[in-house]
Amino acid sequence: MTSPHATSHAQEFRRLHTEGLLLLTNAWDPGSARLMESLGSKAVATTSAGVAWAHGYADGNHLPVQLMAATVAGITRVIRVPLTVDMEGGYSDDPAAVGEAVATVLDAGAVGINIEDGSGTPDLLCAKIEQVKRTGARLGVDVFVNARTDVYLRGLAPKGQQVQEALARGERYRAAGADGLFVPGVVEASEIRAIVSGTKLPVNVMARPNLPSLSELQALGVRRLSAGSSISEAVFGRAASLARAFLREGAAAPLKDGALPYPELNALMTAR
Repeated sequence: MTSPHATSHAQEFRRLHTEGLLLLTNAWDPGSARLMESLGSKAVATTSAGVAWAHGYADGNHLPVQLMAATVAGITRVIRVPLTVDMEGGYSDDPAAVGEAVATVLDAGAVGINIEDGSGTPDLLCAKIEQVKRTGARLGVDVFVNARTDVYLRGLAPKGQQVQEALARGERYRAAGADGLFVPGVVEASEIRAIVSGTKLPVNVMARPNLPSLSELQALGVRRLSAGSSISEAVFGRAASLARAFLREGAAAPLKDGALPYPELNALMTAR
């Protein structure tokens, strides 16, 4: 049976998709999630890539489910805002196994998930979504299922047909029980407008260099903007730069450039 805490988080997460544009920072461990919450994130998402890399695995459904669930439990221990979890393709092609994986993250305190079609068929993702919703109902969690279609990221349709394909898939996912439609890779304002106007689901896009401005996305009707793996990529890039300089010449001064002061960071992680 769901806890009142989970119920309120699930309700709040749904509400955040109805009021303006939800900005979702993507964390990869409890510390990064706590930091993002402290900076004003109204909800926190995980990045599947960042979580996988933090555990020494490649992105792409390679992360063991038990490590993902442990990460989710660690994050919900330290934040007080809703958490949604990027579950890639559910870590299995068996909808029943996907349901079991989702149960672990709901038990750990998450109230939403992302699940993607990737290289799989729309039929398969529909079956997974249906199983996820059954799992949520069984556990008493009104799980928000954000269905991600990789029409743009993987070039699953020719240019000029991508909007139509994304909408066709989105309608199938909505009928299967999806609560949101995530279309990463779309950046053209006209295409975003067409997708938003062509679906009943709140639309999620991903931060990209050529994406319209925040105010324009709001005007286009986008309801959710995700950072994706970009923050974790930047952190790994900065760490590599610092370590490279240190290993090459023992450079110490750059290690403090832009760093959070030890007392501030340690206080942030103090048990709440």
